[in-house]
Amino acid sequence: MKIHILTLFPEMIEKGFQSSIIGKAAQKEILSLHGVDIRDYSLDKHNKVDDYPYGGGAGMLLQAEPVFNAWQSVTGGRAVRTIYLTPQGTPFTQSMAEELAGEEELVFLCGHYEGIDRRVLEETVTDYVSIGDYVLTGGELPAMVMIDAVARLIPGVLGNESSAEEESFFNDLLEYPQYTRPEVWHNKKVPEILLSGDHRKIAQWRLEKSRRLTEKVRPDLYEKYERKQRLTDRLLKDKRNYIHMIESLRRGRAEIIWWEGEDILLYDRSCKLCMITAASKESGRLMLAYAPKETESFVTSQVFLNEMLCGSGGSDMGDEGESYGGYEIHCECYQLVYTQKVPLPVKHKDIRQLTMEHLDYVGSRYSYDGREYVEARIREGVMYGAFVENAPVGFAGMHNEGSLGLLYVEEAYRRQGIAVSLESYIINRTLEKGWTPYGQVIVGNEESFALQEKLGLYRSDRTVWWLEKIKQKGQA
Repeated sequence: MKIHILTLFPEMIEKGFQSSIIGKAAQKEILSLHGVDIRDYSLDKHNKVDDYPYGGGAGMLLQAEPVFNAWQSVTGGRAVRTIYLTPQGTPFTQSMAEELAGEEELVFLCGHYEGIDRRVLEETVTDYVSIGDYVLTGGELPAMVMIDAVARLIPGVLGNESSAEEESFFNDLLEYPQYTRPEVWHNKKVPEILLSGDHRKIAQWRLEKSRRLTEKVRPDLYEKYERKQRLTDRLLKDKRNYIHMIESLRRGRAEIIWWEGEDILLYDRSCKLCMITAASKESGRLMLAYAPKETESFVTSQVFLNEMLCGSGGSDMGDEGESYGGYEIHCECYQLVYTQKVPLPVKHKDIRQLTMEHLDYVGSRYSYDGREYVEARIREGVMYGAFVENAPVGFAGMHNEGSLGLLYVEEAYRRQGIAVSLESYIINRTLEKGWTPYGQVIVGNEESFALQEKLGLYRSDRTVWWLEKIKQKGQA
């Protein structure tokens, strides 16, 4: 990810991150941080960038031209997501951090004095964001807070794929209490359960502590958590057909946009994905009006929703007269679920997590979703390879929404159980996290169905459809 910070004090940003985890990630080129001094783009010979506000009032305003020129210098006029730090903005949350972590490039605009000329904000800014209900002397500290929260979610920054899944606000719960050596300190002993070695009971204890703490300290968050639990319990009654929704909720990825009876709309901000099921055309049409505008993909459960999203369903107009068209059907799939809790045997012993040195190998053999997608999967630490004599002979992984996939085995090594070993390995890794392994197989791919059923996965009796936003000419 490329991060540009437009500021009057670039050295404040650079020194603030210099010795941090984020700074180290920048040194490793996992991300780039670029401080841009707005004064360098002033047209005044003294590099003046502020002036008195029209209409009078205390203080000074940053002028439009230097800000615009600085923004142009990093974007070239391209449509790059640009964030203005202001107390008037939308409150910053963990879900917003997760969404922004999916961007390839971000611009942060730091205000000063009494603010910035409104006209340049209207031309450049896409998001107005506040980190709290208080006023600071400038936007640098809020920008650094946001950058830290966003950057740590980028694969490879923390160096531990589980770190971001075991902390406050994951799945709308605050983090459980933690302890380290010594076992007894000031006559206070570490809870016995944490010394038991029983990982299942430890996980249950931690979940219960998180629940109770959240209920006491953040009842607003706890209500969101409880609502997700109620919806998950409802969907479990038809587990095979709604496993994608169930697991997205369980893994803390989805937020509930709409839920009334059988009408459900979920949104995964991290991959800009909506999952929707509707009891009727009328309720489907109503829910689609609430789907986030930045949605890139839909997973639908009814044909009439496809017709609306593809613009072929007749009078598919929203409350404001907008068409729901703009998407096209990518594929139709059955869902397959591994319902057991026991791990599978892995006969091929040399299976390893892939790194960026394997990008060319994977990218040249799996082109279905594009090289950038494959790179993101590797960086997130969810791609695994089978090796023979230290050379890769196949790979598999997890898609960005959580399903198993990306399976490939070299022709010379097929029918030797390597595909079974790869998928078994990933199923076991998924079980270790307390999740239910599932995959989606395109209708007609009988070879893949045979593999899944051999591994003990059960097929849904209905299909789902993947729809993708139609790219306009000039878009990547």
